Amino acid sequence: MFKDAGFAITFASAASRSDYSFQLASIEVEEKAILLNNHSFNDWVKEEQFNAVMYDRFMIEEQFGWRFRESCPNSINILDTEDLHFLRKAREVALKNNEEVSLKHLHSEQAMREIASMYRCDVSLIISEYEMELLQNQFRIPRELLHYLPFLVGSGTLKNLKSTNFKSFQERSHFSTIGNFIHKPNYDAVLYLKTKIWPLIRKELPKAEMQVYGAYESPKVSQLQNEKQGFYINGRAIEAKEVIENSRVVLAPIRFGAGLKGKLFTAMETGTPFVGTPIAMEGIYSTTTSSLNQTPADFAQQAIELYSHENLWKQQQELGFQTLRKRFEITLFKDKFITRINDVMINLEHHRLQNFMGQLLQQQAFNSTKYFSQWIEEKNK
Repeated sequence: MFKDAGFAITFASAASRSDYSFQLASIEVEEKAILLNNHSFNDWVKEEQFNAVMYDRFMIEEQFGWRFRESCPNSINILDTEDLHFLRKAREVALKNNEEVSLKHLHSEQAMREIASMYRCDVSLIISEYEMELLQNQFRIPRELLHYLPFLVGSGTLKNLKSTNFKSFQERSHFSTIGNFIHKPNYDAVLYLKTKIWPLIRKELPKAEMQVYGAYESPKVSQLQNEKQGFYINGRAIEAKEVIENSRVVLAPIRFGAGLKGKLFTAMETGTPFVGTPIAMEGIYSTTTSSLNQTPADFAQQAIELYSHENLWKQQQELGFQTLRKRFEITLFKDKFITRINDVMINLEHHRLQNFMGQLLQQQAFNSTKYFSQWIEEKNK
């Protein structure tokens, strides 16, 4: 969207490239290697004088935000939250203690850090409607600092959303799930699936297989494979869409997490029905239009029915197509987003005057990340 609006984009990262890194040059995005806790970053952005910066999650804003603001004080700061990390952690702690999520879980140190980062920025991008409501109603963050921007689906993908463009019910087999295992919710989901849900499904569908895909497979993940039970751990999927399209049903028994689940969007984009927990479904469509499952037995039963009944399967496939068209088509969000960013850029001084808390959090007494970074920088000289 930024490129379409005429922005020149530079992607700066302190992370090392890998064999799986996307070639940004192919979409005319410049790349810049930067260093942590190093004044060279200040010098670079001061020379470039960027109009805007977008931080990839609050930890990056903590590390580089103060440097950018000192070097480009009149540039807009945007925080891409991706999802609310403190919400994911709150749900993890509550699950571990067999408790309902409450204020004692939400009001954590991580929440303070993440919300402080939002206040220091001019606009924070929020991926889920539920998270928008939580931030405004529970934490009283002004609407002016937030912008709802979910996963977006382009016109090319939407034109392809016809059942005849994908494998049919009869041409597909087995269940699948996908997600890298560095992400804690994914490992927990697969463990939960293996121990609580899959035995119930396998009992009714003895020929069905569970195909699990995910990068960063550790020994504890590999040990979950059991060929006699039809439970297979396959490692990284080279082509996620191909793997999911070959499946009849995708399973997402996610018990804690936040944001939108990429695996479910891939499922909808490939005409693959899915079964998910309430947290997995959050932000995709409401509880009035989907069956949300709390118990392993409920989850397993819906999976069995969806796998076994072609008419139900086709209905769920079409629901996925309609959901993408009505709720996530890029044209529903693109112009509003660019207009919002341009408006804030034009009226930046006034916008910041309305955000006293953001000004407060940039004062010296609240700048612990800045001084810690400077200490590391001096120590490394």
